[in-house]
Amino acid sequence: MFDSHDFFKKRLSAHFKELSRYTRYIFNGHIAFAMFFFVAAMAYYYQQWLMDLPDNFPTALIAGIVFGLLVSYSPVRTLLQEPDLVFLIPAETKMDAYFRNAIIYSFVVQLYVLLLAGGAFGPLYFAAYPGRAGNIYILTLAVVLIFKLWNMLTNWWMLKIREPGIRQVDLLARTLLNMAVFYFLVKGEMLLAGITTFLFVLVFLYDLMISRRQAGLLWDLLLEKDQSRMQTFYRIANMFADVPHLKNRVKRRHWLVSIVNRVPFAQKHTFDYLYRISFIRSVDYLGMYFRLIVIGGLFIFFIPNLWMKAIFALLFIYMSSFQMITLYHHHRTVMWLDLYPVALKVRQQSLLKLLFQLTLLQTIIFTVLLLGMGEWLGALLVLAAGITFNYIFQNRYVKKKIA
Repeated sequence: MFDSHDFFKKRLSAHFKELSRYTRYIFNGHIAFAMFFFVAAMAYYYQQWLMDLPDNFPTALIAGIVFGLLVSYSPVRTLLQEPDLVFLIPAETKMDAYFRNAIIYSFVVQLYVLLLAGGAFGPLYFAAYPGRAGNIYILTLAVVLIFKLWNMLTNWWMLKIREPGIRQVDLLARTLLNMAVFYFLVKGEMLLAGITTFLFVLVFLYDLMISRRQAGLLWDLLLEKDQSRMQTFYRIANMFADVPHLKNRVKRRHWLVSIVNRVPFAQKHTFDYLYRISFIRSVDYLGMYFRLIVIGGLFIFFIPNLWMKAIFALLFIYMSSFQMITLYHHHRTVMWLDLYPVALKVRQQSLLKLLFQLTLLQTIIFTVLLLGMGEWLGALLVLAAGITFNYIFQNRYVKKKIA
């Protein structure tokens, strides 16, 4: 007899093995050091900022938006696989325990984000409302957990709806109501918080009614959603280790390609062209590169201490360079590259050249940002440290890494 509860435990065990296989590469010594530095620095400046918190700071608005978004994004990890579309659909009536366990698992693993957000907003909450007791904030966090569960259930019910427009409208309505509830709750407007909660309950009951009218589960949609989230994890892991399960996504980006593909038509520039095109068209590398530049620029702009600006600039330069090393293995499954009459040394030099150019560009951007802020000494320091790090990192670490 088919036991869906036992089947979920086996599927979950295999899922944990798959995650642990790559997380040990993600949280290696480099990333652990960077995360520790980030947390320590942000905690210090957060504490300093709270001492001079403006009286009109929109604490309730920010908390409402953040908590509202966190509870609204409540996906259910079903852990389904492609063969399930053939072998499990006939047993759909026996899968209640499986999907109940999937909802419980999804709720538990997403709690850590809520707890981190609650811990981060705690000092801000008490600084903005010093006269309130601590149990009021604990009550607020309890309401956050309740809404998280409600939103997860409604997300699960809406996955029975085929039309994406209906799901998007429902998600938008719930997100706005979630934000309003937590805004009024943090603000202390309990009557308005109760009214918006009542409106959310109406949407909750409506979603339940709609889901019960559906004939059954949309297995293809459940599989698509789950595989999409798993591919996101694979793309992150692929920055640190080879992931054979990754399905690379490509975008054309003609205007960017037309700018960077001016490479001489010569055999020694074969991989210069390939790596440039791969960097531009791949979803992972270009987006990650610009995100790190933007985040690093924000740190440089808002952190008051000059030396900390320089340290953060160098740290983001290091992170970008380290992540881009995986570009060397991006085409590892394409056997045609092995047929190119190009020496391996030329291929390695092409990657080193591209990484040097990208790191130099990031260094120049941070330098220009500091010059625009009037930090001449910081700009000179970042420029000198960035160029020095770029030369040493590419010729010592990267060259050995890809050899």
